[in-house]
Amino acid sequence: MKNRIREYRKSAKLSQEKLAKLCNVSRQTINAIENDKYDPTLQLAFDLARTLGVKVDELFLGGRKDAE
Repeated sequence: MKNRIREYRKSAKLSQEKLAKLCNVSRQTINAIENDKYDPTLQLAFDLARTLGVKVDELFLGGRKDAE
């Protein structure tokens, strides 16, 4: 699943390690999600969105109509 986590994480000036700690997962999990090698659970998707201050659809659909 394509996502924009890396983009939002860098905008928030968070390392993968810091984001992982805030979401109670490993840095490797964040890395795998950012590289489209792992799809997060629904709960983790909501945790990531809340931590990054965006809506889930902005993280995973880009918040654009053409992403549908």
